[in-house]
Amino acid sequence: MLRKFLTLAILVASFSNAFSQDPAAAATEPAKGELKFSGFVDAYYRYNFANAKDHEAINNYTSFTNSQNSFELGMASIKADYTYGKIAATVDLGFGSRAREFSYAEDDGILQAIKQAYVSYSPTDKIKFTMGKWGTHVGYEVLDPQLNRNYSMSYMFSFGPFSHTGIKADFGLGDNFGLMVGVANPNDYLSASFAKKNFLAQFSATFDKFSAFLNYVGGKDLDNGTGNQVALTMTGKISDKFSLGYDGTVKSYKPDGGDAASWWGSALYVNVDPTDKFGLTLRGEYFDDKKMVTDVVNTSVFQTTLSLNIKPHENILIIPEFRLDSAKDPVFTKNDGAGSKSTGTFLLAAIVYF
Repeated sequence: MLRKFLTLAILVASFSNAFSQDPAAAATEPAKGELKFSGFVDAYYRYNFANAKDHEAINNYTSFTNSQNSFELGMASIKADYTYGKIAATVDLGFGSRAREFSYAEDDGILQAIKQAYVSYSPTDKIKFTMGKWGTHVGYEVLDPQLNRNYSMSYMFSFGPFSHTGIKADFGLGDNFGLMVGVANPNDYLSASFAKKNFLAQFSATFDKFSAFLNYVGGKDLDNGTGNQVALTMTGKISDKFSLGYDGTVKSYKPDGGDAASWWGSALYVNVDPTDKFGLTLRGEYFDDKKMVTDVVNTSVFQTTLSLNIKPHENILIIPEFRLDSAKDPVFTKNDGAGSKSTGTFLLAAIVYF
């Protein structure tokens, strides 16, 4: 009797297994989406030639290179992109000083690691809705260093928005034009309960050798001050070996109960690529904060940066860089502690990305 029971159980199990592997049944299961991983690790060394003895005077007012005569980990980053039909999701995490500065508004160390995290839905190939946290649309430079030609950052990047958390809609207007509109928390805040929201917008024109992006961010901050920023970014490809980039922006800010003031900046990027393994970029930027809106620079500055881009392998980028910052007022510090209107810096960065 026991043998018959075991035989029957084996037959039932075999039948069930065969049915579950039936191709017709499997065809009714939903197809799996596509998951891709990417990331990078970057490190750098920075030496300011003033070599000021005051440990607070590193002669740097821009983001991510706040060190002196020190080898530093910039950031280790891992990104996952998932797509399934019209649905997509991205999780982009970063660890290191670069990620912490990018997410400066967050006190929680775990939340500081979230560079981007968003979901999107595209009902048509001309419309996409996105909700979550993403890097700002404002400016020529971005957070991830391998996507920039210079390693050190511009003043405009450093005092503009870093990220937005909210919802946006992208619309394709024909083959060459686009429009983005969105609503988000105050700039750089992942969470902002009860706070008034900012309005985001971008109009883009993209052609084979030229592109232009007109950007806007405006609204209240957490202190009820009102900010409005308008920015224009353009790129032009003259030839396979020569291209230009332009970044210009103006931001006005009115504190709650105070008077309105503004800062502005303008930068030109000259890119030369003699070979696939070697290129260079000369960046010239003028930044005007004489009305002390940032409460950091409080003067006007012109910075010139020459960066070499050396690519010994398709996944490795080495950037030696020379930078000179010249200000209207003595906001930099000399070795003897005296003020100075200018300062020079050498930087060496290495990036491996995949």
